[in-house]
Amino acid sequence: MAVINTGLLTRGLRSEFLDRMGKVKTYYQDLSTRIPSTLDSETYRWLGTVPRMREWGTGRLARGLRTESYSVENLKYEATIEVDRDEIADDQTGQIRIRIGELAQRAATHKDYLLGQLLVNGGTAGFNSYDGVPFFSHSHVSGQSGTQDNDIACDASVPSDPSGEEMRGAFKQAIGRLLSFKDDQGEPMALSPEGLVCVVPPSMLYAALETVNAAMIGQTSNVLSGVARVISLPGLSATDTFYLLKTDGVVRPFIFQDREPIEFGALAEESEEGFKREKWFFGVRARYRMIYGYWQFAVRVVFN
Repeated sequence: MAVINTGLLTRGLRSEFLDRMGKVKTYYQDLSTRIPSTLDSETYRWLGTVPRMREWGTGRLARGLRTESYSVENLKYEATIEVDRDEIADDQTGQIRIRIGELAQRAATHKDYLLGQLLVNGGTAGFNSYDGVPFFSHSHVSGQSGTQDNDIACDASVPSDPSGEEMRGAFKQAIGRLLSFKDDQGEPMALSPEGLVCVVPPSMLYAALETVNAAMIGQTSNVLSGVARVISLPGLSATDTFYLLKTDGVVRPFIFQDREPIEFGALAEESEEGFKREKWFFGVRARYRMIYGYWQFAVRVVFN
């Protein structure tokens, strides 16, 4: 992850921050398409517009951009900690460096948090895809696609703890649904079951791992073995819900609109606050946005 060095930190604290940032595992890179942003907001009119190859016939048949418009403003984010100068002088146990390391971890995983919130709120009014309806909806329509549904309900004896059989059944249904979606020209979006990622809350992690990792279930070969990668996001609050995403497309289920990378700075002993109040400040700042991409590459499964 890119970090702008302002040159304001002591060498030790800066090194602590960079070292920690480099070791934090994040998932947003795999689940979203990075779009560099050069403006305060970006407008997307190109989702779902690429035609299939056709016979030349009488010549080229150019197709313009669709009428859906998806404008997204970049947001500014920050996190700052205040440290008393005496704490710096008296710190014999490395606690200040621990706090800097925690700041680095929080900054590194912020985009994962934002992505998780998009998943959690994806069926709520206002959290819309480019077609104007919620990202997870029973009524997606675009061009010649017909009405399509990426929000599945499945039965489970205990919704927050589905059995292996219930999990496998829901997983098969999600794969079938995802591979059936069409674009605005009526053409299939997902052509193969490759690049699948199952995103689950922590409580459902082991059930999902068994579903896609076990070679044998009972005395029968597991046809789902190896079909998807499983990741768990702590921010997923619904314990009865998982998500199946297709992540090997040029445009993925989410878009990371990248305006300004993380900037790490400090106000220390030479600042006005440091002189008057003997308070030192360490903080991070960035501008970006995590938004919805192709809803056709995402399915929500809710057990009930």
